[in-house]
Amino acid sequence: MSYIKHLRQYLSAYARKDLQAIEAMLADDATLQDWNLKVEGKAEVLRETRKNFEAAQSIEIEIRREFGNGADVAAELRIVVDGTIQLEVVDIVRFNAEALVESIKSYKG
Repeated sequence: MSYIKHLRQYLSAYARKDLQAIEAMLADDATLQDWNLKVEGKAEVLRETRKNFEAAQSIEIEIRREFGNGADVAAELRIVVDGTIQLEVVDIVRFNAEALVESIKSYKG
Protein backbone atom coordinates (compact mmCIF):
# COMPACT_ATOMS: atom_id res chain seq x y z
CA MET A 1 0.00 0.00 0.00
CA SER A 2 1.27 3.47 -0.85
CA TYR A 3 0.80 5.85 2.04
CA ILE A 4 1.79 8.91 0.00
CA LYS A 5 -1.85 9.54 -0.90
CA HIS A 6 -2.69 9.55 2.83
CA LEU A 7 0.09 12.06 3.44
CA ARG A 8 -1.34 14.28 0.70
CA GLN A 9 -4.79 14.06 2.30
CA TYR A 10 -3.35 15.02 5.69
CA LEU A 11 -1.46 18.00 4.25
CA SER A 12 -4.53 19.13 2.31
CA ALA A 13 -6.66 19.02 5.48
CA TYR A 14 -3.94 20.94 7.34
CA ALA A 15 -3.81 23.65 4.68
CA ARG A 16 -7.62 23.96 4.88
CA LYS A 17 -7.33 24.14 8.69
CA ASP A 18 -9.83 21.26 8.86
CA LEU A 19 -9.41 20.02 12.43
CA GLN A 20 -12.23 17.51 12.05
CA ALA A 21 -10.53 15.86 9.08
CA ILE A 22 -7.19 15.82 10.93
CA GLU A 23 -8.85 14.18 13.93
CA ALA A 24 -10.22 11.39 11.72
CA MET A 25 -6.72 10.72 10.34
CA LEU A 26 -4.94 10.36 13.70
CA ALA A 27 -4.33 7.16 15.64
CA ASP A 28 -5.21 7.33 19.33
CA ASP A 29 -1.52 7.04 20.26
CA ALA A 30 -0.31 9.58 17.68
CA THR A 31 2.76 11.68 18.43
CA LEU A 32 3.88 15.03 17.07
CA GLN A 33 7.41 16.38 17.27
CA ASP A 34 8.85 19.49 15.71
CA TRP A 35 11.70 21.89 16.42
CA ASN A 36 9.81 23.40 19.41
CA LEU A 37 7.84 20.61 21.05
CA LYS A 38 6.89 16.98 21.42
CA VAL A 39 3.40 15.82 22.35
CA GLU A 40 1.92 12.35 22.71
CA GLY A 41 -1.64 11.16 22.26
CA LYS A 42 -4.38 12.15 19.85
CA ALA A 43 -5.88 14.78 22.17
CA GLU A 44 -2.52 16.54 22.62
CA VAL A 45 -1.72 16.45 18.90
CA LEU A 46 -5.14 17.96 18.18
CA ARG A 47 -4.62 20.65 20.83
CA GLU A 48 -1.33 21.74 19.25
CA THR A 49 -2.83 21.61 15.78
CA ARG A 50 -5.77 23.75 16.93
CA LYS A 51 -3.30 26.31 18.34
CA ASN A 52 -1.54 26.51 14.97
CA PHE A 53 -4.83 26.91 13.13
CA GLU A 54 -6.01 29.67 15.48
CA ALA A 55 -2.71 31.55 15.14
CA ALA A 56 -2.87 31.64 11.33
CA GLN A 57 -5.31 33.32 8.99
CA SER A 58 -4.10 31.17 6.11
CA ILE A 59 -1.79 28.23 5.52
CA GLU A 60 -0.45 27.30 2.09
CA ILE A 61 1.47 24.07 1.63
CA GLU A 62 3.49 23.29 -1.47
CA ILE A 63 4.75 19.74 -1.72
CA ARG A 64 8.14 19.89 -3.41
CA ARG A 65 9.11 16.22 -3.12
CA GLU A 66 7.65 13.07 -1.63
CA PHE A 67 9.34 9.86 -0.57
CA GLY A 68 7.83 6.60 0.58
CA ASN A 69 9.20 3.52 2.27
CA GLY A 70 6.34 1.32 3.42
CA ALA A 71 4.41 2.96 6.24
CA ASP A 72 7.00 5.76 6.52
CA VAL A 73 6.60 8.67 4.14
CA ALA A 74 8.31 12.03 3.93
CA ALA A 75 7.68 15.27 2.15
CA GLU A 76 9.81 18.31 1.52
CA LEU A 77 7.44 21.25 1.96
CA ARG A 78 7.28 24.98 1.48
CA ILE A 79 4.75 26.38 3.93
CA VAL A 80 3.49 29.96 3.77
CA VAL A 81 1.58 31.27 6.77
CA ASP A 82 -0.55 34.39 6.39
CA GLY A 83 1.01 35.09 3.01
CA THR A 84 4.28 36.27 4.53
CA ILE A 85 5.92 33.70 6.82
CA GLN A 86 7.78 31.12 4.74
CA LEU A 87 9.03 27.87 6.19
CA GLU A 88 11.07 25.15 4.52
CA VAL A 89 10.10 21.93 6.27
CA VAL A 90 10.54 18.19 5.97
CA ASP A 91 7.76 16.11 7.50
CA ILE A 92 8.27 12.42 8.20
CA VAL A 93 5.00 10.63 8.84
CA ARG A 94 4.46 7.05 9.95
CA PHE A 95 1.11 5.38 9.33
CA ASN A 96 -0.26 2.34 11.13
CA ALA A 97 -1.90 -0.67 9.48
CA GLU A 98 -5.25 1.19 9.38
CA ALA A 99 -3.59 4.07 7.45
CA LEU A 100 -3.93 6.38 10.47
CA VAL A 101 -1.13 8.79 11.38
CA GLU A 102 0.97 7.23 14.11
CA SER A 103 3.73 9.85 14.25
CA ILE A 104 4.73 13.13 12.68
CA LYS A 105 8.23 14.53 12.91
CA SER A 106 8.85 17.94 11.38
CA TYR A 107 12.26 19.40 10.67
CA LYS A 108 12.78 23.04 9.76
CA GLY A 109 15.68 23.82 7.50
